[in-house]
Amino acid sequence: MIQLSLYTTMGCHLCSQLEALVAALANQKVWLHHIEISDDDALVERYGVRIPVLVDSRGNELDRGFEPERLSVWLRERGWLDEVALAALTAPPDTTQPNSAHERNGRRFLG
Repeated sequence: MIQLSLYTTMGCHLCSQLEALVAALANQKVWLHHIEISDDDALVERYGVRIPVLVDSRGNELDRGFEPERLSVWLRERGWLDEVALAALTAPPDTTQPNSAHERNGRRFLG
């Protein structure tokens, strides 16, 4: 199990985004220790404009981890990246039309 600390604050939508992304890209279960920065002036000073910040057990920090590219590099360096999940996340969308689609009078119909 991967154990990480997450410096966060209440209502942080980027923190929620990061949590979901970590869960999707990690190759094993992740346990996050949430650290609320608003309760401590020193933490607000250090992390206020950087949250969300992930920290591994060695104290290595990753800010802006909600960017898939940055998070995947950080996870890969630690041997925690699920490469298949990353490929699925970053694959371009399938834009091929279904075989059963047809057009009539300029309108497209399925089935």
